[in-house]
Amino acid sequence: MNFLLLMADQHAASALGAAGDGIALTPHLDALFARGTQFTNAYCNSPICVPSRAALATGRYVHATGNTDNASPYLGSEAPSWGHALAAAGTPVTTFGKLHYRAAADDTGFADQRLPLHTRGGQGDLFHVLRDRQPPAPQLRAAVQATAKGESDYTQQDRAVAAAAGAWLEHEAPRDRPWACQVSFVTPHYPFTAPREYLDLYDPDKLPLPPRHAPTTWDRHGAIEHYRRMCGLNEPLTEAETRLAMQHYYALVSFMDAQVGLVLAALDASGHTDDTLVIYTSDHGELLGCDGAWFKSTLSEGSVRVPLALAGPGVAPGARCKIPVSLVDIFPTVLDARGLPCPPDLPGASLLNLARNSCHPEVSNRVVFSEYHSANSERGCFMVRRGDWKYIAYLGYPERLFNLAADPLEAHDRADDPACAATLASLRTDLATICDPELVDFEVRARQSAKVEVFGLENILRLPLMTHSPVPHS
Repeated sequence: MNFLLLMADQHAASALGAAGDGIALTPHLDALFARGTQFTNAYCNSPICVPSRAALATGRYVHATGNTDNASPYLGSEAPSWGHALAAAGTPVTTFGKLHYRAAADDTGFADQRLPLHTRGGQGDLFHVLRDRQPPAPQLRAAVQATAKGESDYTQQDRAVAAAAGAWLEHEAPRDRPWACQVSFVTPHYPFTAPREYLDLYDPDKLPLPPRHAPTTWDRHGAIEHYRRMCGLNEPLTEAETRLAMQHYYALVSFMDAQVGLVLAALDASGHTDDTLVIYTSDHGELLGCDGAWFKSTLSEGSVRVPLALAGPGVAPGARCKIPVSLVDIFPTVLDARGLPCPPDLPGASLLNLARNSCHPEVSNRVVFSEYHSANSERGCFMVRRGDWKYIAYLGYPERLFNLAADPLEAHDRADDPACAATLASLRTDLATICDPELVDFEVRARQSAKVEVFGLENILRLPLMTHSPVPHS
């Protein structure tokens, strides 16, 4: 099979017609999901751009590769990528758009990069290594309020990416051998500037307010309180500001969906739809105003859960798979699609096999893992999901336990419920088999402190506080 990975940035798993949220207008993604298998419990392995994309590329957890924050971009030397694996087997990968590695010149396994977007200055956002020395970042609150009508650098970048990828599929993709391609968009990541035609799809006055919008209903867990405070969101936005930000976010979702549609139309025109495995996903989600919080960087469902579907040869159309999966499963999926052996030490599994064997006990009881070590958090936090249960270890704060089947909005923490003691202990063991949270946190913060010493705390604090990475021409 050929392989096509379509990827968005900061697309909430719920903001999708195929997810049934009743708001998002995403006809092209809905059609893709309808002809394939949708994974309804898919997670990123770290809910922020650089670490998440490193995990997807390498198929490894970020504490293992060291790509733990937005100032630790993937170099290619930490671990081989699936691009390396395909190139070694004679199938080089062409990429379009955002990768968010250090630089295009690095040997990341993706030699043919077109319109790439990488970390600013090759080092990313040094602000993210400050952790407990980080001052508040009120520019994040301002980013929610800064809604606008028209084009941004991000929408222009995505238009160019869709056009270039479409032209490649129709005119340059090999016809005599299998090919692989990754197309990565930067929307619906803020800035919340959206073209008029997509804004007109949503009436802000008719949008429902986010869950637990009122401060009296907010999740008051210490780590969530800290996140809101660091982002300047400890004072609530007005209902009008919230609805306007939601309108612009959903408009960007629909804009991004239209770009996906252009790429899929080009795939159709090339004649390769029937022999191409297509995966759609996002690097992380979007909190979208739940509990007064926006963006990502927590292990709450809105932040850490992602949309994910695959379609193509051998994939059941219209299926919904409840087995928990994560972005490290993409590496073995790519190799499986090309008939290549997978390194035995990778933590993931082929999505093709998981979908086919979802009733097998070893599959239905599998554990997925996510972690966070970057901005707006003082210490590390770690998550495991098995079956209906989700466990979060917040270092420095109380642990949490949720039954997501009964409580999808995480309103009822069961960590102190005696009836859940056995489940809690079992999930703690699951986490311990993956890593030692205290040791990982110590090692990560030691590396971050060393970076602060190299660059100087005062120098880092004088750097411009930017909320998103600039596109290459900026």
